[in-house]
Amino acid sequence: MIASKTTSTPTIRCAIYTRKSTDEGLDQEFNSLDAQRAAAESFIRSQAEEGWVAIEDRYDDGGFSGGNIDRPAFQRLLEDIEDGKVDCVVVYKVDRLSRSLMDFSRVMETFDKYGVSFVSVTQQFNTTHSMGRLTLNILLSFAQFEREIIGERIRDKLAANCRRGQWTGGYPVLGYDVDRTQRPPRLVINAEEAVRVRRIFAMYLELKSLLAVAEELNRLRWCNKVWRTKKGDEKGGREFNTGSVHTMLTNPIYIGRIKHKSETYAGQHEAIVDEAIFEQVQSQLRANQSNRSSRLPSKNGGLLKGIIRCPQCNLAMVHNVSRRKSRSYRYYTCVGAIKRGRKSCQHPSLPAAEIENAVIEQVACIAGDADLRSEVVRQSQEAVKLQRAEFDMQRQQLKRQLSRDHAEVRRLSTNETISSITTIRLAELHERIERSERKLRNVGKRLQEIDSGVLCESDVDNAFADFDGLWQNLSIREQAEVLQLLIAKVEFDQSDCTIEISYHASGIAALESLNDEPETVA
Repeated sequence: MIASKTTSTPTIRCAIYTRKSTDEGLDQEFNSLDAQRAAAESFIRSQAEEGWVAIEDRYDDGGFSGGNIDRPAFQRLLEDIEDGKVDCVVVYKVDRLSRSLMDFSRVMETFDKYGVSFVSVTQQFNTTHSMGRLTLNILLSFAQFEREIIGERIRDKLAANCRRGQWTGGYPVLGYDVDRTQRPPRLVINAEEAVRVRRIFAMYLELKSLLAVAEELNRLRWCNKVWRTKKGDEKGGREFNTGSVHTMLTNPIYIGRIKHKSETYAGQHEAIVDEAIFEQVQSQLRANQSNRSSRLPSKNGGLLKGIIRCPQCNLAMVHNVSRRKSRSYRYYTCVGAIKRGRKSCQHPSLPAAEIENAVIEQVACIAGDADLRSEVVRQSQEAVKLQRAEFDMQRQQLKRQLSRDHAEVRRLSTNETISSITTIRLAELHERIERSERKLRNVGKRLQEIDSGVLCESDVDNAFADFDGLWQNLSIREQAEVLQLLIAKVEFDQSDCTIEISYHASGIAALESLNDEPETVA
């Protein structure tokens, strides 16, 4: 009698991985992830004679892109593979696992390391053979190509929508609600929030500090935009900080424009903030970007921080303090000498107290010295002349550009046949004409501001009428602010030990208005 041998088929534990790029439709009773799993389970049952068994644990990533592997369920799957709990990974299609060739190659290395096979239900191949690997890489290359093409199409569509002034989605901002009754969705003004937005812009012009505005908003218990998602979940409502205040103040959406990269386009929504106020805020933000706080004196002093410069290197001179025993010595030293040594700059360090007192005395002497007042007027008028010449040139260039663009528009419009390329070119020209006209208006406003800021001797007389009394009532930081308001540059000439001071014309005018303000009674 011959004894029959019984061979047991080894069990192959199959993990089913499913993925969907968006979370749309995942709340349905039978969604895309369920359909992928059902197809994979059916395939595993067809291989039951080979010992294939589906693992009960679900590895579902809903709402995750295939462009990377930073997905919670996928990471959990890799952990289970490393723990020896999985023999085979089954997916509906290759691109469900990954759309990146580089990521996929790394994943396959991990599978090989732990002896895990890989199967796609709709794309039959065997990863243990070289031909199967080649087929797999070809399929994945096309998946990555498809992903990149989709990305390009989405970017092109967003750019086209922005050029038409359409809102392209994202988080709603304070002051606007999203009207989804129309296609595409539109921004509509929320009247109550719009009042707060205008107040925030005015508040910044008043306080001139992002931190001060954020603190005041939090004191008033004003919060960022609160909105509800399609599922009804409440989002937003966070406290303001300097970052969120800056984001609001620089968002052109509040003047009725849509931003795309570095360009802005006329939007299909109404503006909340007047364009003139918006430009004032941008000017103040640019002025603050020079980091005036670092130019103000510290507890160790430094009235001339940011305005005293080395005449040899044309670099700033830094305020520094050295201590010997119980005494402190303050100096202004050229940045070039500090960074590259004395061989690069022979200009000596200047004793801070002496140079500061000399500058203050010279500023104060303007009130009683006719020659100095005349020199201040001459400097300011020269500066205004240079500024005006620069903006005049810019205006002429813009006018010439507009003339050329209008001529080309007329030429293209008179053609009997207008192709698609001509239509695109016309659209580009109209956009450029709109930008040039906007810039031309801004240049005109700037020229008016320059003309109105021209000083005469009577303006200087009024500005320095009671300089001594004003100076004595200021704190050290306020004194530094006044000097930075008045003075553009301070230079010390070591050859003849003289100080050269260049003044701001706008600073003289500001000091004049400061003197005109009524005194407050405590």
